[in-house]
Amino acid sequence: MKRFFLLILSLWQQRFKLYFFSALIGGLAGLFIFLPIYEFVFFYDIEGDIQLQASAALHYSYTQLSAALSYETPKKTLFFMQIGAIFGLVIAFIYEMLHRRLQRINRLSFELSTDIHSIIAQGESNLLEFKSSFRWDVEQERINKNLEAVILKTLAGFLNSTTGGTLLIGVSDSGDLIGLKNDYQSLKRPDQDGFEQFVIAAISNNLGTDLSPFIKILFHVVDNDKHICRLIILPSPRAVFLNQNKTPKFYLRTGGGTRDLNIQEAVDFITHRWYR
Repeated sequence: MKRFFLLILSLWQQRFKLYFFSALIGGLAGLFIFLPIYEFVFFYDIEGDIQLQASAALHYSYTQLSAALSYETPKKTLFFMQIGAIFGLVIAFIYEMLHRRLQRINRLSFELSTDIHSIIAQGESNLLEFKSSFRWDVEQERINKNLEAVILKTLAGFLNSTTGGTLLIGVSDSGDLIGLKNDYQSLKRPDQDGFEQFVIAAISNNLGTDLSPFIKILFHVVDNDKHICRLIILPSPRAVFLNQNKTPKFYLRTGGGTRDLNIQEAVDFITHRWYR
């Protein structure tokens, strides 16, 4: 458990560096760009004649910048550096948010344009996984919580990957269409809406509510009225851990399966995945 907390601390340190340098660059911009512009405009506001005072305004701005750099006007210097730092943080946040959103839109557009039969025909891969059911054990003919854990592990692996992936529930490993009839009947609300609510609750409770926007749930009705649940998983903006036996596990989708990384592997991957 101690090693896990050290890992989390390392992640926060890496994220701190990202925003620290954004604030630093913004602070320098506030001092070398915002302050001279302000002084230039201020000079014209006082003097009024633009044509005659251009060189004088530039000289005045340079004088004020020199005074700020020599810390003769500490309050003004700190004020513009703070404004610049805030500006840098806001720009970094907006860029990060828009970049992630654009990636999500492009990925979803591609996935939605692909027919379900074409997806199944591809077979399982590092981007595609089949599961016969979410919680109903066909062999034992009962609810099996271990099946839920396997699917959550797969979701965590896709979320942690750089590409995400697609999980089809109601399809056997060989690509046969099983459907969700047994899963539906195992729920208090035995229909598509009840199944979707159950899946969302499982994701929120075990992986994190903040990850719900990165998992899109679709349903397809195929041969002989069989329902297939299609989960489109986008890359997570943070490291995702799944608690198993009160121990946090870090899973990653590799090849055609999902692997549990040890602490060292997880630290190395997380550092390169989110904090390059």
